[in-house]
Amino acid sequence: MGLFSFLKDAGAKLFKRKKEEVTVPKEAEKTQEENIQALKDAVADLGIEVKDFFVDLQKDTVIVFGEVHTQADKEKIILTLGNVEGVEEVDDRMTVIEPEPEADFYEVKKGDSLSKIAKVYYGDVLKYPVIFEANKPMLKDVNRIYPGQVLRIPKL
Repeated sequence: MGLFSFLKDAGAKLFKRKKEEVTVPKEAEKTQEENIQALKDAVADLGIEVKDFFVDLQKDTVIVFGEVHTQADKEKIILTLGNVEGVEEVDDRMTVIEPEPEADFYEVKKGDSLSKIAKVYYGDVLKYPVIFEANKPMLKDVNRIYPGQVLRIPKL
C-alpha cells in the first residue's frame, strides 16, 4: 500500500474534460462519474480478477481498493490507473493474497528503449522481453514506450 506518483500530462487519454464554461454541478458530476468508469474499464481490460474492486477520483489522485491474487496483478492495476493523462498519483489501498517481492517502477525518459532499461536493471540488453511481459497488456509493442510512462521492472 502506498502513494505512487506519475506524470500528470502523460498517458492514455481516458478522461472526458470538463468544459471551462461549465458551471452546472450536475454536468461536472456526470463527467466525474464517466472518468471513474473509464478507469474501471481500463482495469477490466487487463482481465485481472479483483475482489471488492473500488475506484475513486479526487482531483488528480486515483484511490483504488480491492484484493488480487499476486503482487504483479496489483502493480499492473496501479500502472494502468497511473499511466492516464490527468492522473498525478495513485493511492493504493489494495491487498494481495499471495505476497511476493515488489517490482521496481521506472519512469521512461526520452531516448529510452526496453533494451536500454534492461541493461540498467539486469545488465543485459537481451532481457528486455522480461520487462515487456511484465507490462502486458499495457504494452502492446516492444518499440512503443513514451517519456513519462511508468513501467514495472520485476526482480529476476
